[in-house]
Amino acid sequence: MPERQALSVTQINLYIKEKLSGDDRLADVLIKGELSNFKAHSSGHMYMSLKDEGSVIRAVMFRGNAVRLGFTPQNGMKVIARGRISVYERDGQYQLYITDMQQEGIGDLYVAFEKLKTKLSAEGLFDPAHKQKLPKYPKKIGVITAPTGAAIRDIINVLSRRFTYSDIVLYPVLVQGENSAQSIVKAINYFDKFKIADVIILGRGGGSIEDLWSFNEEAVARAIYACSVPIISAVGHEIDFTISDFVSDLRAPTPSAAAELAVPSQMELKEKFNNVYSRLYSQAKRIIDSDRLKLKYNAERPVMINPKLTIDENRMYIDRLYQDLCNISNTVSERKKQAFQIAVSKLNSLSPLATLGRGYSITKDANDKVIRSSAQLSVGDRIDVFFEKGKITSTVDDISE
Repeated sequence: MPERQALSVTQINLYIKEKLSGDDRLADVLIKGELSNFKAHSSGHMYMSLKDEGSVIRAVMFRGNAVRLGFTPQNGMKVIARGRISVYERDGQYQLYITDMQQEGIGDLYVAFEKLKTKLSAEGLFDPAHKQKLPKYPKKIGVITAPTGAAIRDIINVLSRRFTYSDIVLYPVLVQGENSAQSIVKAINYFDKFKIADVIILGRGGGSIEDLWSFNEEAVARAIYACSVPIISAVGHEIDFTISDFVSDLRAPTPSAAAELAVPSQMELKEKFNNVYSRLYSQAKRIIDSDRLKLKYNAERPVMINPKLTIDENRMYIDRLYQDLCNISNTVSERKKQAFQIAVSKLNSLSPLATLGRGYSITKDANDKVIRSSAQLSVGDRIDVFFEKGKITSTVDDISE
């Protein structure tokens, strides 16, 4: 008999893991059982066991899948888990690696939920472009919820503490059970018709998927979509998601959070107001102090202390300017006069009248032309002789050169 080679523990575990991983049937299985030894690790992973009357299998659900759960697993809960079977090499134990998990008996509700969600999404009811903005300072907050319970108490407490300037208008409704969906639709239509609220909080406390199912009804979703008043959906806890959350204008993880989102913080507004007031006061004080210094400086100037003296000085200054102007004007006038007289003297020296004044005469022919030479005349021509005073007319009898 040939000698067999011994395998290490790691090798045998890897071999078993490869065998299990190669089995298509074990790659995607559905297992129903009761949760036990459940532990939610700080990393977000979930460790547990699934058991029935005859056996137990260890299981793990990693954080990436765990965050999508619509409920909080608890020991003793009946569930249907989906995943793959493999071996954890270190411990040498096979276990179920869960990718999805539902509470047993509500699988049909999950199917209906996903079907309606897909339908409404395709119709555009979840379109972000349709969602309305919340008013900054709502005067009236409409609340649609049960008249008793933690939800309405939390909403009233938060609104009363956070913003005292808003009134709360409660429309009590059934939040679960028969006729609850119709009750919610009626409340939404009431606020939409009479416009008695600036924003609406639609919500309730946590519960199972059956408890929250009214908020997954198609009639409720369409009423929310058609409402002209902005709606904040606050159904269940942070891990709970309903159709109302997707179609509403804003989703809040809890009713308390919805109240926080619906109104501003009164304390924060006061703080902002005080900051603005402080800045405006500081700026105004700087301007006033600056103007006060300018006023003080101007008040100490001589013109303000004795304005008559300043006026008299300015009058004397104006008189001096006027006298200087007159002197300059006289000087310019005298110079112009002298220049004019020189020009006149020059013109007089060149004037024919000046020539006549020195004893000379001017002779002109019958055509009024000045005779400068005897060659211009003929015997018998008539000529005019002009003197300084008077003239004579004569006839040429003889011409000599």
